Amino acid sequence: MSSSSEPQPLLALVEALRRLPSVGERTARRMAYHLLQHDLKAAQQLGQALTDAVQRLQHCQLCNGFTETPVCATCEHTERDASLLCIVETPADQNSIEATRGYQGLYYVLMGSLAPLEGRGPDELDFDRVLERATNGVVQEVILATNFTAEGETTAHYLGEALRVKGIKVTRLARGVPAGSEIEYVDAGTVAWALLERKPT
Repeated sequence: MSSSSEPQPLLALVEALRRLPSVGERTARRMAYHLLQHDLKAAQQLGQALTDAVQRLQHCQLCNGFTETPVCATCEHTERDASLLCIVETPADQNSIEATRGYQGLYYVLMGSLAPLEGRGPDELDFDRVLERATNGVVQEVILATNFTAEGETTAHYLGEALRVKGIKVTRLARGVPAGSEIEYVDAGTVAWALLERKPT
């Protein structure tokens, strides 16, 4: 429990750290005290890095990933296969697929998955933009690389149906990725195999 004697800036720092995934109040408080007691330089670097990221990063106009420029380096890379579009939930998932070095197509980053109970539907994820990107006349195959969770499966099903209606070939990562897992935490070899063995949905 928070103590009423703690200074407001400390309480605000703890509350901000609690917003990170899997960080509860006790962990957030330990982080805050560690930074302020033992590593003020790291605390200042963290604050500056967050400020810089918020101010300088934007979403790529094509893939929706993070970039400093209107179009990211991956989308601008002339040697990427523009006929392949891999749809992922997060930039971390994109990084995991890139780490396999086995995929040379382009991406679209959803920045989430369908979760109606949490208020995330097709409009919140801007599915119209996804469909526009996938039906640009260049894309021949869309790989649905959403996570094998209930939300990821729902997202893949919804997008798969919408894309097939538009005549786009749709495939899904093979089940080498364990059910219920998140791509970000799966080893690169397994992700590479799942890409190679992807199946029509």
